[in-house]
Amino acid sequence: MTTLSVNINKIATLRNARGENVPDLVATALDIERFGAQGITVHPRPDERHIRRSDVYDLRRHISTEFNIEGYPSPEFIDLVLTVKPTQVTLVPDAPDAITSSAGWDVEPNMDFLTHTVERLRQAHIRTSIFVGTDTANIRRAAETGTDRVELYTKPYADLYAKNPEQAVEPFVAAARAAHSAGLGVNAGHDLSLTNLEFFHKCVPYLSEVSIGHALICDALYLGLQETVKRYLACLKS
Repeated sequence: MTTLSVNINKIATLRNARGENVPDLVATALDIERFGAQGITVHPRPDERHIRRSDVYDLRRHISTEFNIEGYPSPEFIDLVLTVKPTQVTLVPDAPDAITSSAGWDVEPNMDFLTHTVERLRQAHIRTSIFVGTDTANIRRAAETGTDRVELYTKPYADLYAKNPEQAVEPFVAAARAAHSAGLGVNAGHDLSLTNLEFFHKCVPYLSEVSIGHALICDALYLGLQETVKRYLACLKS
């Protein structure tokens, strides 16, 4: 079974635009759980332009599904996740001012850093996932850090999907197989949508989890949040 983790950063962005607590982030997360999603994802950034540190603590106290926190493993980020102890931490190589994640880790030059970080999280009984592209050698190196999973950066798939779905998904099939052979779980995320998710899920083996935020929240503007979550879950049951 492939689970759906909903990234609620955009809900926080909307709330922050007015400086009040509308929409209520925790209440929305609880609704998303109630609508059937199996996880909640947040990506707190140093400038707190969407998810705030206080949100992370509030969510941890209330949500009952998997809690996934994404971020660059700065000392401040590591202190936060070691205190909160979510189900999973996804390590991304973003610069502090990045608008969104735009590439996976080049593992080799960051091997010592990633290995040390994974070990600290493992000692706290937190599952780890390293954000990577589809290069199979890089994925095998990621396995050497001791991480539990990798998350495949799927924007290249989304960009090519409309033109050639088979060509778009081929590197991800190979990457998932390489990860599985190396003993890793496989997550995926970035620009997955109602347009391309079902095909991705049908083709890519060993897929444990997808993390989807921007497209899902955009769809919810037209369909409503409950119906949108329902439709994304349906893509993962095919």
